[in-house]
Amino acid sequence: MKVKKAVIPAAGFGTRLLPYTKAQPKEMVCIYNKPSIQHVVEEAVNAGIEDILIIISRNKNSIEDHFDSVPELEKALKDKGKDDYLKEVQEISNLGNMHFIRQKEAKGLGHAIGMAEAFVGDEPFAILLPDDIMYSEVPVIGQLMKAYDEHGKSVLGVQPVEREAIRKYGIAGGKSLSDKDISVEVMVEKPEPEEAPSNLGILGRYVLTPSVFKYIKETKPGKGGEIQLTDAIEQQIHNEGVIAHSFDGIRYDIGNRLGYMIANLDYALRDEEVKGDLLEYIRTLNL
Repeated sequence: MKVKKAVIPAAGFGTRLLPYTKAQPKEMVCIYNKPSIQHVVEEAVNAGIEDILIIISRNKNSIEDHFDSVPELEKALKDKGKDDYLKEVQEISNLGNMHFIRQKEAKGLGHAIGMAEAFVGDEPFAILLPDDIMYSEVPVIGQLMKAYDEHGKSVLGVQPVEREAIRKYGIAGGKSLSDKDISVEVMVEKPEPEEAPSNLGILGRYVLTPSVFKYIKETKPGKGGEIQLTDAIEQQIHNEGVIAHSFDGIRYDIGNRLGYMIANLDYALRDEEVKGDLLEYIRTLNL
């Protein structure tokens, strides 16, 4: 069965980007000229995803508004002959079939994904974490979807991480199937480098089979009363098998200030309209 649905959990507080996120959703911070969540939605749509569920919380209505049509704005742009802006605005509201649901309590990523069961049904589905912005020729989630088509099992998106960064990520280890895929035998959350089963960090993109909902229901809350998605995926590893796919592309962790600034700089330098002036400005800094 083809992957046609995606879930984007966007209910978190965004504490790493305070004070900006005190009143604004972290998913609405701009990466160059677009809100970060728009980059994520475009990745899904460009990979062939047709229906997208965004899980939000209170005070995040601006995410819904961003993907809605605004007839008054469109009319004003049309009347003023600002056709380029009009096209961009209309494209946002036509990106895909957008759905929204509220997570009323912060009970963890597993709980948030569990809320998508009625939306997903008995189909495989994609998960895109909006703190991770991916830049690639082929959409990263599309690469995972292709791996799912080949193996018929849940797929974790991974990349090698530096040794000193291993303790920041969930790490997957297992048996090599190809230069890109491994059959996952173990998944360790934030291990010390010397205890890690590999250097393959799990980085914000998943394709999961619907059995994960059964395992989420069986998962007991952990620290802080949160239900962890990794606990449910571990059950899939033991009972069904899971694949880790090393994807091609650049991953930006915009949940922290340095990653956010690097993403903005890189995206700006890809725009030929501003690249030259930006480089000239950087040269004047005499860094």
